[in-house]
Amino acid sequence: MYIDQPLRHFMDKLASKSPEPGGGSVAALTGSLGAALVSMVSNLTLGKEKYKDVQPQIDALLKESEKLRADMQDLIQKDTEAYGALSEVYKMPKTSDAEKAARTAKMQEALKKACQVPFEIGLKSLEVAKLAERAADIGNVAAVSDAGVAVLLAQACAQSAALNVKINVNSIKDDAFNKDTWTRMQQVMAQVAALEKSVMETTYKKMG
Repeated sequence: MYIDQPLRHFMDKLASKSPEPGGGSVAALTGSLGAALVSMVSNLTLGKEKYKDVQPQIDALLKESEKLRADMQDLIQKDTEAYGALSEVYKMPKTSDAEKAARTAKMQEALKKACQVPFEIGLKSLEVAKLAERAADIGNVAAVSDAGVAVLLAQACAQSAALNVKINVNSIKDDAFNKDTWTRMQQVMAQVAALEKSVMETTYKKMG
């Protein structure tokens, strides 16, 4: 798994001609970094006398951000596996009509799976943005800039996930699936964008 390898290994593979990892994995990595920053703000707030009134909320925030970070880290690998499965379908024979039909059916199945992973990453980017908002509101003011970076990463994650959803949707021959998936993805992007604006305003206000 990439998450267990040195960062340089991931970066070198990403920069190579290898079909994976790609944009979906990068989106998940970006989201996991955002969640990690929320954890950082939380850890810098826990046990501080100045923030004794919000200790239960901060403790809950840390648990949520760490769970979300783990989920995002898993999605880094899941995206590479989904794309790898899709790449294998491209290698299927297409000489006879029967082979072409089997390949087409398998392709549509693989495309949907490849689309579901970045869609899930997009959904979780919204969770990162929501946690960043809470971190900016009640977290250690000395680390409020990190909450700001977290929401910016959530925004980058959402937009990156959307690009990967869209490119798969364009090849899927299921109008109902496409409409539902893309509509929900657009809703996520709108919510994350609104949260980014709000959190950045809070961040700059607290920094003075």
